[in-house]
Parts: sequence; C-alpha cells; structure tokens
Amino acid sequence: MQRKLMAWGAVLAMLAVGVGAFGAHLLKPVISEEYMKVYETGVQYHLVHALGVILIALAVGQWGESTRLRWAGRLLITGTVLFSGSLYVLSISGIKVLGAITPIGGVCFIAGWLCLAVEAFSRSKEAS
Repeated sequence: MQRKLMAWGAVLAMLAVGVGAFGAHLLKPVISEEYMKVYETGVQYHLVHALGVILIALAVGQWGESTRLRWAGRLLITGTVLFSGSLYVLSISGIKVLGAITPIGGVCFIAGWLCLAVEAFSRSKEAS
C-alpha cells in the first residue's frame, strides 16, 4: 500500500508540473484571463493533493496500513481527477456544466483529509 500511494503521489505531482507548464506556455496566449485563473486553481490543488498522497504514503510507513489511510489516499486521488480535471476541461473547452463536477472533487478532498485526521487522532490516543 505504501509503495502504491508513493507512486501515485509522484505521478500526480509529475503530471501537475507538466500540466502547469502546458498552461503557462501554451494555453496562456490562447484562453481568457478568467479561464487561465480557473486552470491555475486546478494546477494548485492538483499539486497540493499529490503531496498529500505522498504524505499519506509516509504515514502508512510510520503507522502501518489501515482502512482509513487507504481511503484517504483513494479520496485524494479521486478528488484530484474530479476537481482539477474538471477545471482543466472547463478552462480549455468553456463547457460550464463541467463546473458541477468540481464540488464533488472538493468533497473527496475534504473526506480524504478527514480520514487522515481521524487516523492520526486514533493513533495519538493509542500512544497516550
């Protein structure tokens, strides 16, 4: 589980850098300033949550595997695809209905971080 999460986190981070560079160098002259901001928000959340997946992988190494940590990783990965992916497609295509998918990704992010927090609190009670 730890190695899979670390690999997913690294791949997501690599993709965030590539997508960010694509936006900065190729999209900026083509899309509006408003859509560029939407795109940049997608990149920002993408990179932060890629690092979150890596953090969860490190937690697995420290604490061992658990259902909550597995779900934390899954939810951050799913959130990245839904949240950032919908913002990328929205900013490039202008299809506004895709904005309805973005909050689902946001809920995945919140749920993933909550799973990590609950796991951390439960581990701190065990150590006390």
